[in-house]
Amino acid sequence: MLAAAILLGGLAPGLSASADFVHADGKHLVDGRGARFDVKGINLGNWLVPEGYMFKFTRARSPSEIAGVIEALVGREQASRFWSEFRDRYIAEPDIRFIAAAGFNTVRVPLNWRLFVEPGADGIDHFEGPGWSLIDRLVQWCRESRVRVILDLHAAPGGQTGVNHDDGPGFPLTFYVPRYRRLTIGLWRALAAHFHDEPAILGYDLLNEPISPYSDEQYLNPRLEPFYREIVAAIRGVDTNHLVLLTGAQWSTNFAVFSRPFDADAVYTYHKFWANPTRGALQSYLNFSNRWNAPLLIGETGESTDAWNESFRRLHESLGIGWCFWPYKNLESRSAVISIEKPVGWELIADAGSAAPGSLTPDALPPREQAQAILDAYLEAIRFENGRVNAGYLKSLGLTVP
Repeated sequence: MLAAAILLGGLAPGLSASADFVHADGKHLVDGRGARFDVKGINLGNWLVPEGYMFKFTRARSPSEIAGVIEALVGREQASRFWSEFRDRYIAEPDIRFIAAAGFNTVRVPLNWRLFVEPGADGIDHFEGPGWSLIDRLVQWCRESRVRVILDLHAAPGGQTGVNHDDGPGFPLTFYVPRYRRLTIGLWRALAAHFHDEPAILGYDLLNEPISPYSDEQYLNPRLEPFYREIVAAIRGVDTNHLVLLTGAQWSTNFAVFSRPFDADAVYTYHKFWANPTRGALQSYLNFSNRWNAPLLIGETGESTDAWNESFRRLHESLGIGWCFWPYKNLESRSAVISIEKPVGWELIADAGSAAPGSLTPDALPPREQAQAILDAYLEAIRFENGRVNAGYLKSLGLTVP
């Protein structure tokens, strides 16, 4: 039951002390020794970009909406404490050591721009905030455990997708508002300058699932690759060491938006959930890779049965495609590496996160002391040592409980 009972002495095979930066070599990736590097990754979802379904919320789904619920329950001061402790505990050093010992060689880390940018009194945005120290700490743990890191801009300024998980207004304003566009480019330049000489970083996943099917695809799709070109140009001005990961449009499924690769270290990524685990589900991506001799990566997949996970994982490996499954940790779930035990009384918190807009009045909420106690219990439950390892999930990925 307790994940802490697992021996954490092993090291992932993908990152030896002599390895350097990973680069593209035709359809494959190679490390600094010239050895092939096949990504076996897990997504650290919900850590820096909370998602409502991972709290069992049905209405408050975006990070800002979830934060509003927590503040309504316990007040601004205690809500601030909650999030500080949440970020310290949800992903900690024991989690990374376990991930390495299980056999993963990569973590993909969703980022929210709000944790890395603070508006200044001078009206200028500054690249400051708690996200920098959190990622620095994570990268150090990963370097020590020999795990690579993909930085994934899951929530770009203004929102690049047009749905809840980009923490935007419900429309992809990143593509419409010049300030948001400039800020997105500037943030990537700042991140690349910060990590340009860090070999534990595998690469930069520029925009998670840009342009949802609910947006103006005809207008936006032709603008995606030019935007990528601008971002990559800014990155290459300060960093020529790392991969850039370019995801397709419409939930990262549509590669028709891409032309000839424009960067020698570009990896083209797609997301697929619940697809038929046969070659036909991937043929359009294989066609692109074969035409341009470019590497592929599935950046998100999973949240299905262990049998489906194994079939889809084996399919990708047979085709020479690396993978990152989703997610590492979730609340009462068998479709994650670690299942968090739901605290007693969590239904009261979930009810608040599922309530209609405008209904979070004091008389409709549990007493503040009770809500605080439940949230404190949750903060204990998310610690690695209190989680339950889903051995079947790991086995489906070809890995084992250490």
